[in-house]
Amino acid sequence: MKFVIQCVSRASCTVEGRVTGAIERGYLILVGISDSDTEETADRMLKKTAGLRVFPDENGKTNLSLAEIEGSVLVISQFTLYADCRKGNRPSFVKAGKPEHAERLYRYLLDACRREGIGKTVEEGVFGADMQIALVNEGPFTLVLDSDELQRR
Repeated sequence: MKFVIQCVSRASCTVEGRVTGAIERGYLILVGISDSDTEETADRMLKKTAGLRVFPDENGKTNLSLAEIEGSVLVISQFTLYADCRKGNRPSFVKAGKPEHAERLYRYLLDACRREGIGKTVEEGVFGADMQIALVNEGPFTLVLDSDELQRR
């Protein structure tokens, strides 16, 4: 599982002219899911995400978590995070999870965020849709979490 986490002052997802999710300050999380990912993988990734201290405190130091700033999350499924660009000019997506598996885990992630209180509000995109994502990245501050790298610790 891969997360691209962007600290934003606002972000939104629009599908066919309709806003499906919008947040103010918090995280825009782009999620890539592989076939080997499980609910345990998702739980581990969310725990790490919730614990990150990346927002500035009163001294400008990156020292505050999402909960401490009462931030929200916008979670977007993005299979292209598993693109393999090593050969040729057209990316291969064979490492991305099959749609049924990926959508189930995406739904699990959203439910877990809501259940665990990760984000004051939890907004979402539309799985498999052509989405337009708008954001204002604070900093800019962008992190990449990869479940394979978290497991190596």
